[in-house]
Order: sequence, then structure tokens, then C-alpha cells
Amino acid sequence: MPETATPATELTSHYIAQVTGDLERNVKEQERITAEIASLQEQLAAVQHDHTVLVNVQQALGITQAPAQPEAEAESAAVPSPRQKTGAARGGKKPHKPTAAPKKAAARKPVAKPADAAKAAQPTLVELIRRHLLELKEPRSAAEISAALGQAHPERQFADKVVRVTLEGLVAKSHAERTKQGRSVFYTAPKPADASETAAQAAETEH
Repeated sequence: MPETATPATELTSHYIAQVTGDLERNVKEQERITAEIASLQEQLAAVQHDHTVLVNVQQALGITQAPAQPEAEAESAAVPSPRQKTGAARGGKKPHKPTAAPKKAAARKPVAKPADAAKAAQPTLVELIRRHLLELKEPRSAAEISAALGQAHPERQFADKVVRVTLEGLVAKSHAERTKQGRSVFYTAPKPADASETAAQAAETEH
């Protein structure tokens, strides 16, 4: 009996050691994957933030071009056509259900056109800021202007950084005035007396 018990004990110890090692490796692998997921989530948040900033910059530059259609959607719209051919070749009859797919695809274009027209009809960020500056009686910071635009147009997003860049662009073109009070920077509309000078400077920059 002792001779048979000894190998069994050694085998059990071997399995215990193996299972313990596997558990440790599993825990470490979970920690590694969890760290990678956290890193990827941070990268995704940063990319999404950059996307929002780029969209706002695009609006500030007055670009109203509609985003390109994803390739996956374009391929899915083209899938029903070969199915119609194979169905007609097998049964010799025209399929009824697939014919609805081209109608849906064709219906997307009229819906997209009013949406594009609505986007084009919206004033650009530059126009909104210039109008707001004309309404101001006192200088305002870029953050204050961004907050005021957000309240006036809740359907749009106004990032402080994008508004500040747009304001500096207006200052460079003499379409706005910039003043500093300590470390703070404030913006106002150009004075009426400088209208002729502003027009002359704008003409010079064009040439």
C-alpha cells in the first residue's frame, strides 16, 4: 500500500502545481488584457475628441461638404443585384421580394439632398461669431462667446478651442478686435470708424 500511495501523492502534487501555475498565468493574462482595453478606450476617447474638434474646424472654415458614404454601406446596397440574376437563372421567374431593394436604395438620394441643403443653409461658425460680436456691448472671452453660441444654438457644438482659433482668424483679417487684461484675452467687433480701413486691408490681402 505505501508503494502505490507514493506515486499517487506525487501525481497529485504535480497537478496542483500545474493548476496553480495556470491560474497565475490566467490572472496575469486578464490583467494584461484589462490594461490593453483601458488603453484602447483612452485612445478611442482621444480620437473621438479629435473628430469633434476637426468637425468644428471644418464648420469654422465654412466647409459644408457631406461625409463620404462608408464602403460597407455601399457594398450592402449592391448585394441584391446578383441575387436577382441567380434567382432568375434557377427558376426562370422574376423574383418579387428583391425588387424592393433598388427602390429603397433609390429613395436614399432624395432624402439625402434635403439634409445636405439644410446643412448648407446653416450659417458657418465665422458668420455666427461675427453676428455675436456685433451684438456685444462689452468685450467677451472666447469661452464666454462659445457658451453664448451654445445657448443660442443648442443643436450645434462649439468647442472653446475652435472658437478661439476662429476669433484669432477674424482678428487677423481685421474683422474683430483683440484686447488683453492681464492674462485674459477679450474680443469685440471692429469699431465703425475703422470700417474703411478694414475694407482697404481686406482688398490688399486679396491682392
